[in-house]
This record gives sequence, structure tokens and C-alpha cells, in this order.
Amino acid sequence: MSHKLNNFMKCGLMGWGLECFWTGCDSLCHKKDKQLKCATSIWMFPIYGMASLMEPLCQAIKGKPVMLRGSIYTAAIFLTEFSAGSLLKKKGCCPWDYSGAKASYKGIIRFDYAPVWFVVGLLYEKMLVGSP
Repeated sequence: MSHKLNNFMKCGLMGWGLECFWTGCDSLCHKKDKQLKCATSIWMFPIYGMASLMEPLCQAIKGKPVMLRGSIYTAAIFLTEFSAGSLLKKKGCCPWDYSGAKASYKGIIRFDYAPVWFVVGLLYEKMLVGSP
């Protein structure tokens, strides 16, 4: 398997796993569901897989302060989420809808998720290029 395809698969699987963990914890916290049921969509695999495209960016900012790197990754993730969500929404198949959240933009992104995307971006960086 090529390096790029391998990274795409790893990023897609890691994103799916993190989403299952996140939505499973959410089901416990907000719905009191002790079964920790999670939810995701097949659409999410290629969206998370696209994080593999950050590898050159990760290399370029390697060694920069963690706050800068995490902030750049957060912006990149928001941009990807908004682009993918807008496209999927036009096709009627967007698997998420944040319309009810106070910090959402067009129901597609949630600005209150910035800390989550900050950490996720650093996790992808660690997987793609190792320690900065």
C-alpha cells in the first residue's frame, strides 16, 4: 500500500474511532445511556481520511510552538468540515446538523468544538509525522 493511501486509511480509521468515542460519551452524559451507543456515518471516513493531506503542513510547521500548530490545525479542520458539510448538505446527505447549537455557523460547524479540533489536529500530526 502506498504511503499516501496508508495515511488516508489511518486518518479515516482514527477519526471514526474518535467520533465513536465522542458520541458514545455524549450518549452517557446527555442521554444517560449506559450502553455508550455511538453514531457515525460512512461519509465520515473519507472526511477524516482527508486529514492525511495535512502531512506537508505538519512538516512545514514542525518545531513551531504547540499553540500555533494546534491553532492552524483547528482552522484547517473547520475549513474542511465547512466545505464537506456544505457539499453534503446541498446533496441532502450531511450526517450532522448543529443548527440547534448556539455556537454553530449555518448548522455545519460549531465554534465551541475548537478545543476538540485543536487536540485532534495534534493527534493527526503525531500520527502523520511523529514528534515535532
